[in-house]
Amino acid sequence: MELSRGIVSAPLPQPALRTAPAPRLGRRHPFGAFSPPLPLSNVREQGCFISRSLRPPQEWVEGWVRSNDTLVRGLPILVGGASLVAVLLNRAVSGIAAVADASSSQSRADILTLALSVTDILAGLVWLSIRPKSISPVVPRGVECKRVGPGVSSYALHELLWTWDSLTTATCCKSLVVVYGGNCILQIGVAAGSPEDGNAITVDTQKFIQGSLYKSAMESKKQSYLANLALYPGRSELPFLPANTQALILQPVGDKGIAIVGGDTIRGFTSIDQAWIAMIADKLDATLSKSYNS
Repeated sequence: MELSRGIVSAPLPQPALRTAPAPRLGRRHPFGAFSPPLPLSNVREQGCFISRSLRPPQEWVEGWVRSNDTLVRGLPILVGGASLVAVLLNRAVSGIAAVADASSSQSRADILTLALSVTDILAGLVWLSIRPKSISPVVPRGVECKRVGPGVSSYALHELLWTWDSLTTATCCKSLVVVYGGNCILQIGVAAGSPEDGNAITVDTQKFIQGSLYKSAMESKKQSYLANLALYPGRSELPFLPANTQALILQPVGDKGIAIVGGDTIRGFTSIDQAWIAMIADKLDATLSKSYNS
């Protein structure tokens, strides 16, 4: 009995614990979760290299053509001129008579080659003469304006100012007017100056609501994009915008309002910008509806 008690109460041998050696300074693990992060410059360079390597050949060709536009447009002239010189040299060196002979196959081939060479030269001249018009941003002619309508809560104002900052940062927006509930709750950016005192022209909400631009946008409940505002007769309904506003987006904000976004570049708002503005309008509608209902 005493023996059994001694055996039971005897302490069990503890295994020796091995401590892991401390890693050496400067040691790099090539793989695994403990590998040190690469510098930001290396990550960007490798990311650019990977994206370029995965780019399809069509984009490579398109990029090369854009960067060498003049050379590509003049290429038919070079090819046509070289072909013309080659035919004349072949005619002179081969000892064939300078007069074209209809019965000679060589003469018929030379005539066809000369016609193709002249066609290439004319095509190159046409390509050089016709160039797309370069579109560049303009400086809006007007005065800086920041007007907030009455009854706008601080939370709604914060949301409106965030919308303005986002649009000016990510798009070509230079003017923003938000009409909601029959009132102009925000006019910010560059506005048309009054010829009398030089101040920004106030938005006449009632007159604007009665216009065709507002009615068509609210009836369709869809975004209206005027890529070149100068070509639209409805430009006269927007006297509060700068006279040289290039592009315009009329974005309904729910059923009670509309956002007027003016840009400084013709066709400056991309399809992604348009979709993003529509999403911002939904967010604004949710905020403004809560603010006005409360």
